[in-house]
Amino acid sequence: MSKECWKIPAEWRNFRYRGKSLEELLEMPMDELVKLLPSRARRSLLRGFSPRQRRLLEKILEARQKLLSECKEVVIKTHVRDMIVLPVMVGLTIAVFNGKEFVPVKIVPEMIGHYLGEFAPTTKEVKHGEPGLKATRSTLFVALK
Repeated sequence: MSKECWKIPAEWRNFRYRGKSLEELLEMPMDELVKLLPSRARRSLLRGFSPRQRRLLEKILEARQKLLSECKEVVIKTHVRDMIVLPVMVGLTIAVFNGKEFVPVKIVPEMIGHYLGEFAPTTKEVKHGEPGLKATRSTLFVALK
């Protein structure tokens, strides 16, 4: 008695990456997948995974098994921002460290070939306010709005 917990959502069924569907990408060996990726990602993967990336990939494979068999959604925390998003990661939530906190990133098929760090910005948009108490001398005489 196997339960189908995770199925490919309907909006992802029409997804194509360089002419390949998500099902084809999941079944494809790593050598063929690497040939489809952009040059920077291809070069990085041809060099091999670093030890940190290998550990993350092991955690991802374990989480994927839990998702498929036990229907448990697992959030994986990581500092590895230079990991390339692979088809195996699609559907998982990975919390990527941005230098201050872990930003949860839900992996969707459109992210394949990008780096995890691209989805967890390290800087916030600067929003300047009004000068407050104990402001410097030069900002005391800011024109009123």
